[in-house]
Amino acid sequence: MFYIYHIPGKKVGVTRNLERRVTKEQGYKEGEYTVLHTSTDIDEVSRLEAQYQRKFGYKEDFNNFKTLTNQFKKGKKMAINITDQTVTFPVAKSELKEYLANNTGFKFMIDNTEIRLDQKVQDWITKNARVSHFRETRSYVYNKSLVSFIDELVVEHTFKAGTKAKVTQPMATTVFDDIRTWANDRGIYTKGDSKTQYVKLMEESGELARAILKEDKLEVIDSIGDMVVVLTNLAHLEGLTIEECIDSAYETIKNRTGKMENGTFKKSA
Repeated sequence: MFYIYHIPGKKVGVTRNLERRVTKEQGYKEGEYTVLHTSTDIDEVSRLEAQYQRKFGYKEDFNNFKTLTNQFKKGKKMAINITDQTVTFPVAKSELKEYLANNTGFKFMIDNTEIRLDQKVQDWITKNARVSHFRETRSYVYNKSLVSFIDELVVEHTFKAGTKAKVTQPMATTVFDDIRTWANDRGIYTKGDSKTQYVKLMEESGELARAILKEDKLEVIDSIGDMVVVLTNLAHLEGLTIEECIDSAYETIKNRTGKMENGTFKKSA
């Protein structure tokens, strides 16, 4: 069984063993993380992991879970030493390229940044490694430089994907994340679908119309809020996020010109 897990504010990942991967290796106990999805289908969890990473505003992994699983050699352990300043590898600089290649797919953490040894990362480490001051049979790189390189890769990956990197306001992210967690816990994403959510949206729209006609301000607030919740869930079921939809709409209208006529804004031709 594969588990897609979420450590709020940290990451979304996939594992077969929550106790080993999340609790023992990363130090998070039950209640400090959420299981977003379980499946025996590696293709499904690889696809959904990327969707969840985008949804929660994290860096999307360059290699998906299936690719890394196929690359990683069963039983192989990578012996590295991570300090506050450096990552040290147990081989001389002349042997580092081969050592990294033999450990393709290995993952480790520097602060809150996950490093995965794909080809680009291996090339960077090989180029920027230094010989240890203590033993010539050891080599190292500086944490800060490596994390900066990973950040640059994320920007490059984002632009190549044709998407726009953006910073989401913390409050909005928290509210929408809470809605998605609430919906996921109640089975809306596993047992519902886009059509039922659209019908729900029309029902809430009718409630809003009645509230406006009655000039019932509290009901207007409640109806608008309900519609936002339904739209958040509808976007999720379509493989999107409400944040992406809002951003897309704003990009379309932000430079639009026009004028007000009979209480309605009419855009210029």
